[in-house]
Amino acid sequence: MSGPSAHAREVVRAAARWLALVESGQASPGDLDRLAQWRASDPLHEQAWQKAQVLRQRFAQLPNAVAMATLDRGQASRRALLKQALAIAAVAPSAWLLSQQVPLQAWTADVHTAVGERRQWTLADGTHVQLNTDSAVDIDLAARQVKLIRGELAISMAQGLAMTVQVPEGHVSLRGAEVCLRLRDSTCQVSVIRGAATLQPLRGSARELAGGQQASLGAMAAGPVSATDDLLLGWRDGVLRVNDRPLDDLLRELRRYRPGILRWPPELARLRVTGTFRLDDTDRVLDLLAASLPLQVQRRTRYWVTLVVRDNHA
Repeated sequence: MSGPSAHAREVVRAAARWLALVESGQASPGDLDRLAQWRASDPLHEQAWQKAQVLRQRFAQLPNAVAMATLDRGQASRRALLKQALAIAAVAPSAWLLSQQVPLQAWTADVHTAVGERRQWTLADGTHVQLNTDSAVDIDLAARQVKLIRGELAISMAQGLAMTVQVPEGHVSLRGAEVCLRLRDSTCQVSVIRGAATLQPLRGSARELAGGQQASLGAMAAGPVSATDDLLLGWRDGVLRVNDRPLDDLLRELRRYRPGILRWPPELARLRVTGTFRLDDTDRVLDLLAASLPLQVQRRTRYWVTLVVRDNHA
């Protein structure tokens, strides 16, 4: 059975964000009105909201002793106990389904980022690590191993150093490498900028990559080798770079850095675009596109944006 679509996962993530806002006690009457509009706008939205409610109820039923013990532990012990508590909460079938679409493991990772957030840090040996939007990793420095749980990771290490990145489809061995690894629905896209990487599927033969090459790692095999794609690498510098690419390519990438919904029709998807666009203000990117292409930006809210063909007679 194939996994949930990208749209279905985004709907569930949106439901989780709405739930977090409501549970925080900071939701305004306007927020509650927008939540009601969101639920009514699509049957999938209402289904995701009801599943989120089931998950919330399961958390509410956790024994107080578990919650208090979680707060009273050190960081490592607290995370381990929290993982146990989350496992208990996911017993119900509907809660389990939600946990598969928004992995609970990502919530308890060593390092994680929200939608639109990027983080970077340097390890003791000088290895530079960057985590992209909506991503999560666990790090074992003693074993020189990183586990990519969700999203996208970039690593830049000196020659002579080695590291292993565990992914759901297998693992990637790095040697003096500068790489980007991005989890997709059922594969991990590996792009090598410098050095070498060995892609090892869970069940299948290994594949070697050198600088300037990329390939996808699946559980059964590694895909064909091709040249690295600049559009997939610019986020490390906080930008998206496109050179005569379909607008659809740019918008699909830009959507990853925005909470909520961003939609556009097929006639806009085919437009060609060239430029370098900064990720620290995605609203400005949309306005720049509207200034240079025959499109308009319609904003119902900050979290519900639609691009439409510009009416030149308006």
